[in-house]
Amino acid sequence: MNNIKIIEVKQSVFEDNNQDANKLRDTLKKDKTFLLNVMSSPGSGKTTLLLSVCKKLQEKLKVAVMEADIDSSVDTKTMIDAGIPSIQIHTGGMCHLDADMTRQGLCEVSSKDYDLVILENVGNLVCPAEFDTGAVKNMTILSVPEGHDKPLKYPLMYEICDLLVINKIDVLPYFDFDVKKVEEYARMRNPNIEIIYVSAKEKTNVEDVANWILDNVNIWNN
Repeated sequence: MNNIKIIEVKQSVFEDNNQDANKLRDTLKKDKTFLLNVMSSPGSGKTTLLLSVCKKLQEKLKVAVMEADIDSSVDTKTMIDAGIPSIQIHTGGMCHLDADMTRQGLCEVSSKDYDLVILENVGNLVCPAEFDTGAVKNMTILSVPEGHDKPLKYPLMYEICDLLVINKIDVLPYFDFDVKKVEEYARMRNPNIEIIYVSAKEKTNVEDVANWILDNVNIWNN
C-alpha cells in the first residue's frame, strides 16, 4: 500500500493552464492587443453593459468581442447587429474558458487587428474564476438584485478581479442592498479592487467603465 502513487490532477490542470495563460499574455503584449475577461452571474447585465461600453470605446480603439456560452449565439448577434465585430465560442458543455480555448477564439477573431478584445465569459461565479484565460485584466459585474453578500459567497471571483462593476443601481430603492457592506466584503477579498457603480439600462456611469478600460489599454501598450 505504501507504493501507491497519487496524482493531483486538478493541480496539474491548473499549472498547465497557467503556463499557457502566461504565454498568451506574452503574445498579446507583442501584438499590442489588450484582452479583458468579463465574468458574472447569468442575468447581471454583461451584454447590455458591454454594448454601451464598446460603443464608446470604438471612438478611440479597434474593439472586438468574444462571446462564450454553453450554447446559443444570441449575445453575438446583438453585438454584430450593433456594429461590433464579434465571434461566438461554444464551450461544449463546459462552464468556463481556459487559456487554450481563449487562444483559439483570438485566432478566429484575428486579434492582431484589434487594440482591445473583450471576452464575455460564461455566466458563472465559480468555474470561470478558477481558470486563467490569459487576459491582461479581469472584471466582474454584480447586479443589485443579486445582493451585497456575493463577495462572501464566491471569494475567488473577487480575489482575482481588478474591477468590480455594480450594475442596475437604478433599482437600488427596491432592494435591500447595502453599498457599504458590498464594498467592505469585496475589499476583504481584494484590497486593491476598484469599484464602479452603473446602470447599463440608463447608461449611468458607463463612461467611467469605458475610461477605466481605455486607461489600462494605454498602460499595456506603453
